Amino acid sequence: MFFPTTLTRDFTYNFQYPFEELFLEPENDVLINAVHFKNENPKGVILYFHGNAGDLSRWGTITEYFVEKNYDVLVMDYRTYGKSKGKLSEQGFYDDAQFCYNYLKSRYDESDIILYGRSLGTGVANYLASKNQPKQLILETPYYSITDIAKHRFPFFPVKSLIKYEFNSFEYIQNVKCPITIIHGTHDQVVPYSSGNKLFDIAPKSITKMKTIDGGRHNDLVNFDAYHEVIASILN
Repeated sequence: MFFPTTLTRDFTYNFQYPFEELFLEPENDVLINAVHFKNENPKGVILYFHGNAGDLSRWGTITEYFVEKNYDVLVMDYRTYGKSKGKLSEQGFYDDAQFCYNYLKSRYDESDIILYGRSLGTGVANYLASKNQPKQLILETPYYSITDIAKHRFPFFPVKSLIKYEFNSFEYIQNVKCPITIIHGTHDQVVPYSSGNKLFDIAPKSITKMKTIDGGRHNDLVNFDAYHEVIASILN
């Protein structure tokens, strides 16, 4: 389920925009490495939760897209990813996310914090949005639950008894109070469009909108004008 890559502690990040590298300690024996991009006069700050593969050397570059739009960005590596350390667990994902959220709350108004989840990270972002009052929640290629994805990909296996992690986004999204935007491609072969659409169906209707990217796959939505249009409409 997880495909982390690791980095040595002395690995040097190389990004286009100014940033601060952070080492956060949410609890004993846990070390979370994060990158905090900063603009001189930001429109707000995005707390970004990345997908299930790679580390900050890749995801930091991806999130520079939002820095270019004059937003500060904090992106963290999950435990066992990159330079981050600690025992991996579903609750650990949530606890570390809340710790990063609190870090931002001590430096920004909560009304300026935007949560952005991509793929695996959408479950984390959903959970966090349900427990806090961010400005808005953006979900790129989200899922109803991990079980829902597994049933789609492995229909002949007893997936419920085999899966250790649940990430029940459908439970959390119902308690979100801020505006929600779901972005999903119709040709996604990793997280099927049907799973994201199923999540949309259960989300609070008055605050949720869904943008369908016709022909979009799991990792190429940034190649579509429709993606840029919806991001521009949100981050104006």
